[in-house]
Amino acid sequence: MQIRLAITDDHMLVINGLKAMLAPYSHIQVVYESNSAITLIDALPAAQPDVLLLDIQMPEIDGLELCKQVRKSHPRVKIIALTNFMESHYIKQMLRNGASGYLLKNTDQETLAAAIEKVHAGEQFIDASIKQQLLQEMLTGQKSTGYDIPLTRREKEILKLIAEEHSNQQIAEMLFISLRTVETHRLNLTQKLAVKNTAGLVKEAIKRGII
Repeated sequence: MQIRLAITDDHMLVINGLKAMLAPYSHIQVVYESNSAITLIDALPAAQPDVLLLDIQMPEIDGLELCKQVRKSHPRVKIIALTNFMESHYIKQMLRNGASGYLLKNTDQETLAAAIEKVHAGEQFIDASIKQQLLQEMLTGQKSTGYDIPLTRREKEILKLIAEEHSNQQIAEMLFISLRTVETHRLNLTQKLAVKNTAGLVKEAIKRGII
């Protein structure tokens, strides 16, 4: 059975990564992709997806509200939240707003495909680590803080520009700082996020919800 899939995330890097992960699964067809919540709403009637992978942190309309709107106007579409947020508030609110699944962006290929298949079949799918966290919160009464990491305002600015594929020299010119300062910030970022290169830096930043 073919599954028609739509993906909405404000980072094209994430969308492309998801498509690459799903490429081996011929029964899952990506029929629509968008980095805009408003574009998604307009496109759904024509795209007619069975399942929607939806980022919670969208710039125009947040995923919590968007989930509610999609379920109201297109009740046939099953929604899976794909996010970095592990806080129970987001998990419970997305499920209350009509989501059938909840996955973290660091999910593996098999789990991603299994979630799409189960949600399409009418089941609910919650990432195993999230289930464990919710159980732990119930037992201890303590909530998880998610992927908090201490970055300065300047480090966040530079990280965003790195993700947009600007060179060190371009970043220095855009922010009116020296090339040496940019290089120092980049080194600090790789150390804080425990990665080795630019690709790892961007991937880890997206995973942690920093960009």
